[in-house]
Amino acid sequence: MPQESSVRAALSTVNDPEIGRPITELGMVDGVQIGDDGRVVVRVLLTVAGCPMKAELTRGVTEAVTRVEGVTSVSVELGVMSDAQRTELRQQLRGDAPQNEIPFAQPGSRTRVYAVASGKGGVGKSSVTVNLAVALAQKGLSVGVVDADIYGFSVPRMLGVEGKPTQVDNMIMPPSAHGVKVISIGMFTPGNTAVVWRGPMLHRALNQFLADVFWGDLDVLLMDLPPGTGDIAISVAQLVPSAELLIVTTPQLAAREVAERAGSIALQTHQQIVGVVENMSWLQLPDGSRLEVFGSGGGQAVADSLTTTTGTRVPLLGQIPLDQAVREGGDGGLPVVLSAPGSAAAEALQGVADALAARSRSLVGRSLGLTPVR
Repeated sequence: MPQESSVRAALSTVNDPEIGRPITELGMVDGVQIGDDGRVVVRVLLTVAGCPMKAELTRGVTEAVTRVEGVTSVSVELGVMSDAQRTELRQQLRGDAPQNEIPFAQPGSRTRVYAVASGKGGVGKSSVTVNLAVALAQKGLSVGVVDADIYGFSVPRMLGVEGKPTQVDNMIMPPSAHGVKVISIGMFTPGNTAVVWRGPMLHRALNQFLADVFWGDLDVLLMDLPPGTGDIAISVAQLVPSAELLIVTTPQLAAREVAERAGSIALQTHQQIVGVVENMSWLQLPDGSRLEVFGSGGGQAVADSLTTTTGTRVPLLGQIPLDQAVREGGDGGLPVVLSAPGSAAAEALQGVADALAARSRSLVGRSLGLTPVR
């Protein structure tokens, strides 16, 4: 006969797909019944009635309990948390933090926030963002992506995210794909509807993405910014002052000049620039030679210019070649670092991810725990 303690121990290995914590810890296990013939019935409480992860949760519970010695069959009964239970869950996850508090803006936050920016559109900023996110997740880091390009959102498609966010007592649970948590305005708009908002609405949406979404304990948060130095770039500096800028450019002169302007916003917002990524650097020809379609040297020129302007070293983190697999991966929801990990583009993106993963959290804005003495 299986013991209830053994069944509950098995259930403690099952994590909620959205929250990422054991269901026993979250109060989701409402009861365990064990029959004389070894049949086990587990009652699990969903956070909301239409939870999109209920099939995955049921499968996880079934597989975990089936492995317990003496269990002959497993039946999972699904219920729904009461309002009081959801409130208790939110308090357990958020603690005593105010409801609208942005965790990444707090001095004790250990999350590295990278705002991926560009001076103009079409330089592959979103492609770089999603591939870096997946590459960092492959290294065992907890990663989240905010699609801050409200007008031109594209991250959900490029990451293959099909699920919708669920709400638990005014707390939004983001869907995930390839080990990356994602939130985008595209998850809240029907079809391919255009978003027509002015500045204050953009600021409010970004604030909700950062404060109302339960991200958990992230190691890295990537923010895919719209091109230019408009409302969103200013809001990011206000809401998350510790966010560091990652500038994406192409080699051509026109893109280079605009990228320098996008990076120089750091002087006004007092942000750091983590580095520059040059995209579409060259096209590898069948004979092994390189065709520099958009010229050469743009990324290094931007890095040198921003080093001079800001007075701090801004490195060129990587050069990403033109590769059809990058476009195909973005269209199919399978980034090139997964679909073609051996390609030149994937290896270059992995190199940038290595550089970002090796960086320690900045001490800017953080308390050092020092006490003055006489």
